[in-house]
Parts: sequence; structure tokens; C-alpha cells
Amino acid sequence: MDVRRVAAVIAAVVVMAAVPAVAEASALSWRPCATTQEPAAECATVDVPIDRGRPELGSAQLALARLPALDPGRRIGSLLVNPGGPGGSGVGFVQFGGLASPDLAQLRQRFDVVGFDPRGDWFSTPRITCDAATLFDPALDRFPSTRAGFDALVAHNRAAGQDCLARTGPLLANADTQSAAEDVETIRAALGEPRISWLGLSYGTELGAIYASKHPGRVRTMVLDGAVDHTRPLRQAILEEAAATEDALVRFAGWCRGSAECVLHGQDVLRFYDDVVARAAQGAIWSSDLGRKATADEVSAGVYNHLYIREEWPLLGKALAAAGGEFPDAKGLTERNQFLSPIYGAYRAIGCHDFPSPFTGPVDMGVMAGLVRTVAPHSWRYSEFWDLTSGCAGWPVPAKNPPQPHPVHGAPPILVVGGAHDPATPLSWARGLAASIDSADLLTRADDGHTGLFNSACARAAEVKYLVSGVTPGRDLVCR
Repeated sequence: MDVRRVAAVIAAVVVMAAVPAVAEASALSWRPCATTQEPAAECATVDVPIDRGRPELGSAQLALARLPALDPGRRIGSLLVNPGGPGGSGVGFVQFGGLASPDLAQLRQRFDVVGFDPRGDWFSTPRITCDAATLFDPALDRFPSTRAGFDALVAHNRAAGQDCLARTGPLLANADTQSAAEDVETIRAALGEPRISWLGLSYGTELGAIYASKHPGRVRTMVLDGAVDHTRPLRQAILEEAAATEDALVRFAGWCRGSAECVLHGQDVLRFYDDVVARAAQGAIWSSDLGRKATADEVSAGVYNHLYIREEWPLLGKALAAAGGEFPDAKGLTERNQFLSPIYGAYRAIGCHDFPSPFTGPVDMGVMAGLVRTVAPHSWRYSEFWDLTSGCAGWPVPAKNPPQPHPVHGAPPILVVGGAHDPATPLSWARGLAASIDSADLLTRADDGHTGLFNSACARAAEVKYLVSGVTPGRDLVCR
């Protein structure tokens, strides 16, 4: 951040942080919704139009959960949080201890922390609803090399989308992130806040950035952690993410081989992983979680999801060892992949609005699949952008928010956080997102895992300090 800009804004920002925000009257009716983790939690709903251009389609109800500031005399305002997805629940994140870390105590003291479920998600209604068996077929080839295989993939995705549309109704065609960003503005107005603070993780960075692009004057502070750059061409994004997933797997394997904390200590872990995946591809790996043999894609996806949190690497070593043991059971891996999770329908539907398939046919898809295998020779069977774009080939709902620029002009300083070894959101995406925001500073993590909030005490401290003070830590901060 430019030193002169810091000097110019610091006095106003510090005064703003120390004085409770002057809010308009709230239009929300809060009711107790205590949990064991958060006994002070309150819940409410807010109505939003399904389609702001077609009022005849009616409205949707967004679910909200709030943790009132513990120090009301020094309350700054409302901090909206989005934990990611697409399809993640802000309500669940707030109600069940997502901000319970002692490192985040100041946020609980100084803010009303507000989580919300975006349109179509979890406790918001109508909810995106899909038949799980129709949406995911473990026998389907997601890397088809023939016209027949490509046509089968397209037909499957079309049928899955039509099923979701029949079960969900018109909301499915309006579940894009630009519509969700306008919902955030409705929430802000309903809260009675002249400006909001924002903590967005992963997909929450895309949602937050689009909101800031549309309503820069309504932003007080904004953390975009685990950044998604929605301007990136899809083919480029596919390869960048596949390479990031491979990097994370290789780093895990190196740690596991050399650490006594890993049950595969001393072994060639990448070779062990490749063998498990190859055996799964041959139908030789059982999963007691699924009650059937696990596919190679399911095994690979389960490994991927364990790479998110660095502290879970010992658990990943155990799960991988169990999948490759004398009596293999991939339960520890398959129970962590998302194919049969309750949010997979929302994940797919929102993803197809924002990241529609770029593939034109089997040749095009085959070329991209070959490039993915080149940059990710071990982990190629699963990366999120391949899952999205292969799953969106043939999706029957037109995309309302394909990749495009969302420049942010006129907002206060915004903090973008990216990880050099993040398996899901490459550092290049954080750099790209920061470059599209006039007032952004980039914090770089040199450690492992997805998002600084979940993996780095250094990043947590920087994010909390910035959210409270409004002053970013500077362009060149690196958390190691």
C-alpha cells in the first residue's frame, strides 16, 4: 500500500473504527437460535426478488445468523462472512463456531458478525434441490476421449440440470453470483448499516469482489482470502488450479515421507498414492462409507479435500494408508469428497452460471485433459475447475455470470490474501484479483493449505487488525 495513501486515510479510518457506526433502523426481526458453540446466536430472514427484472417470479428468503458484538460500547458495525462454496452456509459457519478461534476474538468483540446463506443454499428458500443419483454417476467418464463418451457426458449433465430445474423452479436460472451480490446489498440495507465489513473465503472472495464492484461506497473493509479471479479465461484457470493441486499433493508427499507424524513415513508416498488411484480405477478399492467400490475420481477428490487444512495432513496419511492396505478401505477419503454432499447441487448450479464449460467437443476436451495430465501427473483425476467445467458441459441453464472483469473503483482499501501453495486457489489468482481492485493490497502466504484464516496465525492476525482498524498491512507482507 502506498505510504501516502496510508497517511491520508489512517486518521479517518481509526476514528471510524473507534466510534459505533450510525445505522439506519434495522428491518430485520431477530429470534434466538442458540447452539452449543454459540449460545448468543440470533436468526432472521430477508426477502429478495428471484429475478430483479421479472417481479412476477416472486421472491426468495435468505437465512441469516448473527452474533451480537460482545463489546457493544465499542461496536464498529456488521461484519458479513461467507465461508466459500459455492454452496457453503454462512449461517452454519456463524452458528457452529466458525469464528471461535482465540485469534479472532476481536471480531466477536467489535462486530455484529452476520452469516447468511446465499440464494439457493442450505437454509435459504427455495433451496437448490437435485437428485443426488442423477447429479453424480460414479460410472461416468469425466475425461472422455471419444465422441460417444463426450456425448454421454453432455447428455448426463443435461438430464441432471433438467432434474435440478424441475425440483428447484425459476431460482435455478437466477442462482448466479451477480444476483447474489445484489442480495448482499439488500442484506446491508435490512441491517440498517451505511457500510459493511466483509470476510470472504474462497468463493466468498468472488462474491465479495463483485459486491464491491457494484457498491464500492457501501464497503467499509473487505478481506478476500483464498482469492478467485473471475476474469481468468477458463482454460487458463483449469490448468492453473490443476497445477496448484499437484503442488499441494507433492508437498504433502514430501512431508509425509520425512515426518514421523505420518503413518507412511519413509515410503515413496507419491508412488503409494498413484498405486491406490490405479487400483481404484480397476475396481479394487472398497469403501465402507459408500458400501461399494470407490472410483479413482472419488479417491482423488477425497485426498484433495484433506489438503485444505495443513493440520489434517496426518489424518490424510492414515486415510491414504488405509485405502492402500492389505484389506483396503477408502472410507477416510470418500467420506470427504463432495460428490454426494448436500451442497453438491448448489455447487454445480452456481458454478455453471459463473464458470460454464468451455469445451466444444471431444477433441477440444481431450486436448485440455492432456494438458491437465501434463501439469498434474499425479493428481489429474480431480481438481475443482475440471469438476465444474466437465460437469457444466451440456448444462441446460444458460450462464448468467460467465468470466468477465469486475473492476473495483472507489472502495476503501481492500485486503486480498493468497497462498503460494494453496491447492484450490493459486497465488496467481490472488495477484489477478488484487490488480483489478484500485485500493487492494496483497498478503502472500508461503505456507500450505486453503485460505489463511484456516491455516495461518500470521494471516489471521493481519486480517483481524485490518478489519478492526481499516488499514491494510502493506503490499509486501508475507506470512511464512
